[in-house]
Amino acid sequence: MTGTGIRYVKGDATAPLGKGVKVIAHVCNDLGGRGKDFVVAPSRRWPEPEAAYRRRHRERARNDFGLGAVQYVRVGPCLWVADMVGQRGMRTGSGGVPVRYEAIDTALAALADKAAGLGASVPMPRIGCGLAGGRWSRVEPLVARGVPVTVYDHDG
Repeated sequence: MTGTGIRYVKGDATAPLGKGVKVIAHVCNDLGGRGKDFVVAPSRRWPEPEAAYRRRHRERARNDFGLGAVQYVRVGPCLWVADMVGQRGMRTGSGGVPVRYEAIDTALAALADKAAGLGASVPMPRIGCGLAGGRWSRVEPLVARGVPVTVYDHDG
């Protein structure tokens, strides 16, 4: 545990430790494709989050899909996956890195409300910091919002 109230452990965020309701948080892009990095881990365990994400992107003219949006997909009796749209595109280029801190901040605010309403804790990887190009020093302060959060550093 750090001064932020975030617990850090080694392991897999898609197999969270402990009992109780959990909402696994991760960052997706705004292109409708799952890309690489952690985003494929939930897809390996459950087909529903990816199918829901792709459907929501296809129907984006009729919903709130876009930067900062969150979609919650129930994958078990006490387990949800939160797809947070927090990156523009998938590649670093002339526009800089794909991560969008403002979008992650907006999504995390909604996630905190949802988790509090469910009485849930939030397992996650270091969101936005893999291929999205973000820095944990910028993301970490956005994460602590009054709900228990466990950050999983993959041990493989």
